[in-house]
Amino acid sequence: MNEVFNLIKKAFLETSTIEWLGVVSGTLYVILISYKKITAWLFAFISSSIYVYICYKYQLYLESTLQVFYVVMAVYGWLNWYKPTIENKIIKWPIKYHAINFITSLSLTLLLGYLFNRFTDQANPYTDAFTTVFSLTATFMVTKKVLENWIYWIVIDAVSVGLFISRELYLTSLLFIVFTLIAIWGYAKWKKNYANQVQL
Repeated sequence: MNEVFNLIKKAFLETSTIEWLGVVSGTLYVILISYKKITAWLFAFISSSIYVYICYKYQLYLESTLQVFYVVMAVYGWLNWYKPTIENKIIKWPIKYHAINFITSLSLTLLLGYLFNRFTDQANPYTDAFTTVFSLTATFMVTKKVLENWIYWIVIDAVSVGLFISRELYLTSLLFIVFTLIAIWGYAKWKKNYANQVQL
């Protein structure tokens, strides 16, 4: 319990202003996306732009590259959700889509982890590769309102907690604890919405 308290205390005392901005905008994005609000993508754009810099500064090069992808996907998500034909439609992926994604993403994770471990000063190369690669598909799933995106995020966010603690980004690690909890809640909420949608 003391360790948790010390982590929280350290997070608030040692966090830069720019990291605070990234944390607040990132939190607003996840909360708004769980409510299927299009304005979520604006905060995704802001948060991701900030974390491009933060992750690069702390030698999380793959994570920094991922944030560039998030910036692009924020624009794509806004445009995609703006279409009235998909405004409230949640869909599910068949098992084969998830199987293909898992095998492909795991293979790419191992490859990138090896390359960045061998040829760069990348911190936590395999963990960063895992969160980066699997986040690519998960983000695409969000833009298409695929129900299972939340399951991916539960795992990705939980792993990210340890990744950011290792770089002493304590407030960001706390943010990802919150993200994990919101992802659990978001999945339950979207699952209920999907069930109601199917009954119509």
